[in-house]
Amino acid sequence: GEADMSDSTFSRLELDERGVAWLTLVRPEVHNAFDDSLIAELNAHLERLHDAAHHGEIRAVVLGSEGKSFSAGADLGWMKRMVEYDFDGNLADSRKLSALMHGLDTLPCPTVCRVQGAAFGGAVGLAACCDIVVASEKAKFCLSEVKIGLSPAVISPYVQRAIGPRQMRRYALSAEVMDAPTALALGLAHQVVDADALDDAVAAMLETLLAGSPQAQRATKALLAEVAREPDSKATREHTCRVISELRVSAEGQEGLASFFEKRRPAWTNESDNRVAENKAAEPRS
Repeated sequence: GEADMSDSTFSRLELDERGVAWLTLVRPEVHNAFDDSLIAELNAHLERLHDAAHHGEIRAVVLGSEGKSFSAGADLGWMKRMVEYDFDGNLADSRKLSALMHGLDTLPCPTVCRVQGAAFGGAVGLAACCDIVVASEKAKFCLSEVKIGLSPAVISPYVQRAIGPRQMRRYALSAEVMDAPTALALGLAHQVVDADALDDAVAAMLETLLAGSPQAQRATKALLAEVAREPDSKATREHTCRVISELRVSAEGQEGLASFFEKRRPAWTNESDNRVAENKAAEPRS
């Protein structure tokens, strides 16, 4: 029962009946490498997803890809073209990639990255921008850029945030391959499973996420971004107090508390009505 939301060439966006959006790279013949066309497609998809998530129309996003590799990073043909670009051409190109990372990072709903194989270069950035990374034991991650005279520049804020500055120094400078257990130990992956258990693990994670309040998840994700910027300022502390107070008095917060005390499932978990939308006005502004 998946509705196709897109008519694109290198990627696919589908929505299932639970409100889960599946964003899939479909260039397996080139290991899902990205170029300007794929980046433009993904940016367009992310704009739609931002809008839908903001209005509570989607509950979660799964980012994945077809074939053996998750994504080999930059496409060779694209890199050849970039060699001919001048500085300004390269800058325009890089800004589109940066918009992709930022757009994925700030989606106002939970995001799960399904990594079945190699994730190289920019693909490490895609994983780092998702909330939860579920990886196959066959997954491999590599910041390979310095080997060809480049740098993981655009993705560095997101990858460094995921693995910390100390480990980032090593892996960005050495371009070593991180196998799945290493990625797990570094905090880049959250869960590593047998290759044939990957889809079940993603399904189980979605079940867990869908039990949460959509409004609370949106507010929490926005709050955590704020807290990461300034963990202990007076403004942040005041902001945290406001977020919880707004949630407590909102319709969805009241429903969550009532269902807890009445020992029943909250309305947002009911198949018939995924959304408690009657009181959008009380929703906290992110």
